[in-house]
Amino acid sequence: MTSTVPDGRAGIDAALVQRLLAAQFPHWSRLPVVPVAVDGWDNRTYRLGDDMTVRLPTAAGYAPAVDKECEWLPRLAPLLPTAIPTILAKGAPADEYPYPWSVRRWLPGETALSGHIHDMAQFATDVAEFILALQRCDTTGAPLAGSHSFHRGSSPAHYADETRRCIAVLGSCIDTARATDVWQAALAAEWHGAPVWFHGDVGANNLLVKDGKLSAVIDFGTSGVGDPACDLTIAWTMFREDSREAFREAVGQDDGTWARARGWALWKSALTVADCSDPRDERIATHLEVINAVLTDHERFA
Repeated sequence: MTSTVPDGRAGIDAALVQRLLAAQFPHWSRLPVVPVAVDGWDNRTYRLGDDMTVRLPTAAGYAPAVDKECEWLPRLAPLLPTAIPTILAKGAPADEYPYPWSVRRWLPGETALSGHIHDMAQFATDVAEFILALQRCDTTGAPLAGSHSFHRGSSPAHYADETRRCIAVLGSCIDTARATDVWQAALAAEWHGAPVWFHGDVGANNLLVKDGKLSAVIDFGTSGVGDPACDLTIAWTMFREDSREAFREAVGQDDGTWARARGWALWKSALTVADCSDPRDERIATHLEVINAVLTDHERFA
């Protein structure tokens, strides 16, 4: 099928969503379609009426998540202590949009920014309880970590060359010797456990808050079964001091899992900083702080 939609986010807008709805779900086609206030990169999301959303992958690499979420979210939802997306319908590829897409029930809540959270330590504990509940879910027939999860749930060694390149690039910004120690420890702490469910991208943008408390976890596009270490990176990307300790205590996990988690956090933050072309980009300071916290934790716990 030939597509008029270029790779990336271009070409997806409210008018496209309305045309897709009119062709495939005409009973919803008269409802207003409005972009959500906080959107992601892998998908574009639009509010549909008062109580639904439409979610469209922005490129081919993100499209497999649609079938995965449609199949597995209904199975996982009853087993989890926190709300997750409910899929109402799956849309088919069309001439002007080449990927599957989905209609979901609207989940109320605000993005989990610190100003929206009443008690950060309790919030950290609630996130830990969600992760542990997810790990207890039945994995029979579930998708093993791989390209669909962008190798979350696999060994961080998949990104070894990239991580070493980024550490070298950041030689003037970080302690490269300490960073290399963290990375080597992550690779050495090989995972030999039975596969468990992981979310793959547990972070503030994928957590919703209502009345100051965790109310929902969204975006399971990188989910699968494998090593759960990737779900611990929120310890450094969102939590600080007391809340980090509360999360660490509540979520448990062995030393090797924490070592791999530090590797995942180092990879992502180092990559983000190394690829920032604008030295004024506010993400640089944020991710350098994450890297420093990871290095400090390695020296404390390794």
